[in-house]
Amino acid sequence: MVDGNSLRDTSRITGASKNTVTKLLVDIGQACSDYQDEHIRNIQCKRIQVDEIWSFCYAKQKNVPEELKGVFGYGDVWTWTAIFADSKLVPSFLIGGHDSWWASQFINDLKSRLKHHVQLTSDGYSVYLDAVENAFGCEVDYAMLVKIYGKAQYEKRYSPSECIGTETKIIAGRPDKKHISTSYVERQNLTMRMSMRRFTRLTNGFSKKIENLQHAVALHFMYYNFARIHQTLKVTPAMAAGVTDRLWDVEDIVKLMD
Repeated sequence: MVDGNSLRDTSRITGASKNTVTKLLVDIGQACSDYQDEHIRNIQCKRIQVDEIWSFCYAKQKNVPEELKGVFGYGDVWTWTAIFADSKLVPSFLIGGHDSWWASQFINDLKSRLKHHVQLTSDGYSVYLDAVENAFGCEVDYAMLVKIYGKAQYEKRYSPSECIGTETKIIAGRPDKKHISTSYVERQNLTMRMSMRRFTRLTNGFSKKIENLQHAVALHFMYYNFARIHQTLKVTPAMAAGVTDRLWDVEDIVKLMD
């Protein structure tokens, strides 16, 4: 599962029933969520980037039955993520909607995990403004990186028009302009799509239940943070951030269920 296989693929590879694999995902996903919530706290970091990535659950938004429209877990779902630019650790993630309430929940959770004053960069999504101000006040160096897109010359199914430039906006404090970037968190979006079958476009491997999506994301970030050596760091993000002093393996993650 941590290598991007769907539940059915995992069932075929291991010979276990799909229900057994699903129960494993639920149990280990909850254990991973609890462990990261408890241990990724009071972390030292200089620079953080935040973003959100789209997926859907149960059905595409346009295909959601009328009686289920507006109910969380049916249709569009967004995964909010933060990444430390220095250690590549993902300290906070949240599966939810795409409005100001969810932005506030996400930023408040991120703030609760930090030890010191940080530099924060987001894209130009306006809901971050109030969320960051309410969580950090003036105790943050915050900037937005706003991408400027040209006029679309032809229809592209998923990608926006060509990016022709960027504009930086200093919102609070004195952020270092050379470190105003969202490159790392956008690259993390690609890692999520490559490592979780549920995030792959044009597939029937999407999540049917919001709870299973939450468990899959928790498992993904547990493996990414603690057991997957980052190519540029030569250690795991959790080791680089000082959360752990050893390299975890899949067996260590499985033991969390005990």
